[in-house]
Amino acid sequence: MSNEGLLSMPTRLGIDVMSGIIIAIDGYSACGKSTTAREVARQLNYTYIDSGAMYRAVTLYFMQQHISPSNPHEVEKSLESITIHFKRDESGDPVTYLNGLNVEEEIRQMEVSKKVSEVSALHQVRHAMVAQQRKMGKQRSIVMDGRDIGSVVFKDAELKIFMVADFNVRIMRRQKELIEKGILIDFDEVKANLTQRDCMDSTREESPLIQAEDAVIINNTFMTFDEQVEEIIQLATGKIVQ
Repeated sequence: MSNEGLLSMPTRLGIDVMSGIIIAIDGYSACGKSTTAREVARQLNYTYIDSGAMYRAVTLYFMQQHISPSNPHEVEKSLESITIHFKRDESGDPVTYLNGLNVEEEIRQMEVSKKVSEVSALHQVRHAMVAQQRKMGKQRSIVMDGRDIGSVVFKDAELKIFMVADFNVRIMRRQKELIEKGILIDFDEVKANLTQRDCMDSTREESPLIQAEDAVIINNTFMTFDEQVEEIIQLATGKIVQ
């Protein structure tokens, strides 16, 4: 993924994209990481990389090809056939492509959400995705969100954020997000899915969800979207001008 097309975007801070920093945003599901990271990247004229979308794309591929996560040989072999990249749509938002096909809508379905924690916990999958993410990060000037970005993928990131929010607020946010995409689902099903994902993400052996020691905690339970974006922008500005 390149910075092509980004340099012509309006830059709030007038920052040279070639001399920027890495911003790692971690946290639980439905804390608003992706939406916030995307807007931070837009305002800083940075590249946004949705690591969660990468794991969802792998999960979708496994589902389509009937790959069993419990079969190490199948998993290892299938990863050799997976290529993931991002393109920007007309509005400038990143779109996920799996082996050349736009899968942005498919990877957001609840069927994928139910299986992504299991797939992303596999060490073969994580090693493959981390390698791709680190390759993307070599260009600097990126914002990446996920579960282990600050603790594993980019331990030397100049700015690390760990986002948290009240559990019931997270449930309502995820339900609203799905409804806006035309996916009708009740509160209890969303609650069950987030409970399962929290447990699997936090207890898995491979790169569990943990707060990096030098991460800044942002509890956005009672924050507006603009407020949380502004806080990260201010923290980033301090790092960039050092």
